[in-house]
Amino acid sequence: MNNKTSYKYFYILPFSRDIRNNPFISTFFFLIYVVGVLINSSIITVICLEVQLHKPMYLFICNLSIVDIFYTSVTVPKLLYMLLSGDHIVSFSQCYTQLYFFSAVVTAEGILLFFMAYDRYVAICIPLHYNRILSQKNCSLLIFGIWAAAFLNSLLFVLSVVYMSSCHSNLIHQFFCDAKSLTKISCTSTQMLFVVAGIEILVIVFVPLTCTVISYVNIFSVIFKMKSKESRTKAFSTCSSHAIVISIYYGTCLAEYLIPAYSDVLDLVFNIVYATITPMINPIIYSLQNANVKAAFVGFIKKMSYKEQ
Repeated sequence: MNNKTSYKYFYILPFSRDIRNNPFISTFFFLIYVVGVLINSSIITVICLEVQLHKPMYLFICNLSIVDIFYTSVTVPKLLYMLLSGDHIVSFSQCYTQLYFFSAVVTAEGILLFFMAYDRYVAICIPLHYNRILSQKNCSLLIFGIWAAAFLNSLLFVLSVVYMSSCHSNLIHQFFCDAKSLTKISCTSTQMLFVVAGIEILVIVFVPLTCTVISYVNIFSVIFKMKSKESRTKAFSTCSSHAIVISIYYGTCLAEYLIPAYSDVLDLVFNIVYATITPMINPIIYSLQNANVKAAFVGFIKKMSYKEQ
C-alpha cells in the first residue's frame, strides 16, 4: 500500500479505548492461543508417532492441525503484545507480512478441506481404488501442491493490496491487518484487489465447495444404500467430523467476506470466530468424532504417564 501522506505506520485499534487494556480480553485470547496450540500439537504428535494412523486421512488431519497452529500464531501473539504493552503501532512491512501469511493459511485450509472430502469420497464410493488413488506418493504431492498454491496465491493477493494508497486514515479497526480493513482506508481505486479477490473466491472457495457438496451427495447416496446398520454408522462417523469442520469454516468465512458488514464490531466478531476460535475447536471435533484418533490419543497419554512413573 503506497503512502501519499505523512503516515509511516498503521495504528491497529481492535477494541474501544475504554476496554482495549482490559485484562480479561488479554486472558481470553491467551487461553485460546495456548489451548489451540497444545491440542493441535498433540494431534500432530499422536499421528506422527502412531503407525496405525499413517494413512491419507490422518495425514490430512495432521496438516489441518498445522494450518490451525499457523492461523492463531499469525494473529494472536501480536494482538497480545499490543494489549499488554499498549503499543498499537504496526509498520507497513509488519502489516503486509501478517496479511501474507494469514492469506496463505486461509487458502491452504480451504484447499485442504476439499481434499479431505475427496478422501472420504474415494474411501466410501470407490474403496477398491483407494490405495492406488491416494498412495503415499500422491498424498505427498498433494500436500506439497496445497502449500505451494497457498503461498503463491497469497503473494498475488498481497501485491494487489500493496499497490493501493492509504490517505484517508492509518487507523485499522481490527485485531490484525486484513484486506477488508485496508480497503476502508484506501483513497485509490480498489478495483484490482476486488478483481483478484473475486477470482480467488471463485477458484478457491466456490469451486472446492461445489465439488465438496457433490462428493457428499455421492457419499450419502452410497451410505443410504448400505444394508448393514453398522456399516452405515461407521461411514457416517468418518464423515461427520469433516462435515462439521467444513460447515464452520465456510459459514464464518463467507459471512465475513460476502455479507456486507454495517459496523466494525460485526467484522471483528466474524474475524475472531474464524481466525482464533475455529482453529481451536477443529482438533477437538476430530478427536471426539474419530474413534481411531481418540483411541490413539488416549493410548499416547497412558504411555507418557507410564514412563513418568
